[in-house]
Amino acid sequence: MAEGGPGDAPRQPGWTQVLVVAALVVLVVLGAAAATSLLPTEAQRLIFRGPLMIGILIVGTAWLLWRISRGRPST
Repeated sequence: MAEGGPGDAPRQPGWTQVLVVAALVVLVVLGAAAATSLLPTEAQRLIFRGPLMIGILIVGTAWLLWRISRGRPST
């Protein structure tokens, strides 16, 4: 039996999946903003103006690039 036929192509996400993920990302960001607004001013200053935010961005970007570079697992 031949491999790699048209039925074996990986599925692309549809608009509904893309919109769901986008909505979840917006909710997470709004939740994080609400949670940090409850912190004292000094803690907010540490998070937003200190190295913590830079570290989170660097780690998040590295993780995302690692996941993209691995590709999809072959079945």
